[in-house]
Amino acid sequence: MVNPDDDALDYEAMAAALDRWCQVPDDVLTTVVVRRGLCLWGLWPAVEPDWDDCAPSDRELAARLCAGCPVIDQCRELDLRTAGPSTTGVWGALAEDDRRALHPIWQHRRQQHNTTDQEGGPLP
Repeated sequence: MVNPDDDALDYEAMAAALDRWCQVPDDVLTTVVVRRGLCLWGLWPAVEPDWDDCAPSDRELAARLCAGCPVIDQCRELDLRTAGPSTTGVWGALAEDDRRALHPIWQHRRQQHNTTDQEGGPLP
C-alpha cells in the first residue's frame, strides 16, 4: 500500500510487483478491473468524506479512494499499458504524477522482460 505521507515512493518496487501481470492480456485485465474494482461498483461512501477542513493531497485522495480494493495492481498495470504517460485521474491507488513517474520504470522492466526467454536468458 502507498503511504500518502511518504514523499519518496519506491517506483522500482512498484514496477517489480507488476511483473506478475505482464503476460495477462489487456482484455483479461480489463474484465477483472471492471468486475472487481470497487470504484466501478460505486462502493464509495454515500456522503462526502470528512477531510478535516483541508483538502487531501492527490496521493492521499488516491489512497483513500482505492482503500480495500482487491484489484489495485491489476488496475495499475492496465493503466500503465493503456494510458502510460498520458494518464489522468486515480488508477491503482496512485495519483497521476505518481503513475507518470512510475511509467518509465515500468516500461524499462517490460522491455527487459520482452528480450529474455522463459528461462531468463537473452533471446536470439
